Amino acid sequence: MAQVLVMPRQGNTVESCIIVRWRAAEGQKVAAEEPVCEVETDKATFEVPAGTAGVLLKILRPEGDDVPVLAPIAVIGQPGEDWKAVAETPASAAPEPQAPEAPSVGPSASPAPAKAGPDGGSPASPRARKRAAADGIDPGSLAGSGPGGRVIERDVLSAIAARPALTSAARAAAAGGAMVPHEGTALGGRVGVMDLEAARIVPLAPATPMAPGPGGFTDTPLRGVRKLISERMLASLQATAQLTFNMTANAGRLQALRARFKGSDPAMGFAEVTIGDLVLYAVSRVLPRFPAANATLEKGVLRTFERVHLATAVDTPRGLMVPVIRSADQLSLREISAEAKRLASACQAGKISPDELAGGTFTVSNLGAFGIESFTPVLYAPQVAILGVDAITQRAVPGPGGSVSFEPRIGLSLTVDHQIIDGAPAARLLKAFADAIADLDLLLA
Repeated sequence: MAQVLVMPRQGNTVESCIIVRWRAAEGQKVAAEEPVCEVETDKATFEVPAGTAGVLLKILRPEGDDVPVLAPIAVIGQPGEDWKAVAETPASAAPEPQAPEAPSVGPSASPAPAKAGPDGGSPASPRARKRAAADGIDPGSLAGSGPGGRVIERDVLSAIAARPALTSAARAAAAGGAMVPHEGTALGGRVGVMDLEAARIVPLAPATPMAPGPGGFTDTPLRGVRKLISERMLASLQATAQLTFNMTANAGRLQALRARFKGSDPAMGFAEVTIGDLVLYAVSRVLPRFPAANATLEKGVLRTFERVHLATAVDTPRGLMVPVIRSADQLSLREISAEAKRLASACQAGKISPDELAGGTFTVSNLGAFGIESFTPVLYAPQVAILGVDAITQRAVPGPGGSVSFEPRIGLSLTVDHQIIDGAPAARLLKAFADAIADLDLLLA
């Protein structure tokens, strides 16, 4: 019997996926383990296997569609089978009928004429206003179907059904009273947080298209991970008070440890430990002493964590990804090194689980390998702090009698949310990182 192939669930945080490419065509034979399509979440790309051997009878959703998890995307069966028999699903149930809302009546019991509501649009009933406020709908923008053009709950429900889907963050903001625009620019055309912010801004003047200069050009719409990064970075800068502190730490012992580990017996498990791994270890041991930095800020609530769930920025062909090393403060140096490498490889191969990209409490972004001596890391909201790791360079250090010597120094750039972390606590945190790195051999003892 023919089987319906559904959009698989990709972790607990993913609500829908975009079909990037169908790798099998209708009428093509497929094996149970054979990938029939590639799908993309806002974090990674995955292959979807057929799940059963047979023929791809029907593709139900085309490439580019944003499909909710567990929704049908194809039918697989034997040649000649009726795919419609298993693919057809009942239509969505209509909203339960609501009791009619009583029209406003005057002394003569005749309907009152329509009056403009407080927002200048059609008047709205109390129940319609309540529902509109809960779902981010501006009742003044609706055409009322009630007596005298009054906006009633039915009109609000119709507007909710007609608008684009919302991201989870946008739904939360809409529930808090944010107005929802009629079009979205988030993944799959959904309305995102940035769309809600844009809806609050009244442009001073229409934008004037810029005439292209000499030569050709290429327009590339942002989508997938690149679009997500764009939205998150802009939202982070708009919603937080970011302040960056810079310092260097003596990297002599750090380099000596790295050289010693590199030359050790591979069976001991230290040969692959990198400078970056050593920094991650130091950070994981320092953060428990600064709970306000190992925290998230959402809707005015600061949540501090007992464990350090250390996020690490990873450069991939699809853009920046930030996987999380769970309970890093409980792991050994070897365990942190192995987990960091496993997560980075999974990100670069597009095989990372969405759940492994969520739940970080502090982020480390290492650009030292590129020779960067100082930069301003952007907070990975809702986290309240991020450490940038810079290159190791030879710096002049004053000595006795006016002498000058040179020593290796590693640059550290700490960005904090000034709403939560003041300048002096941030300076103490950065100095603690620098001290731990400078004396890393003692930290490992």
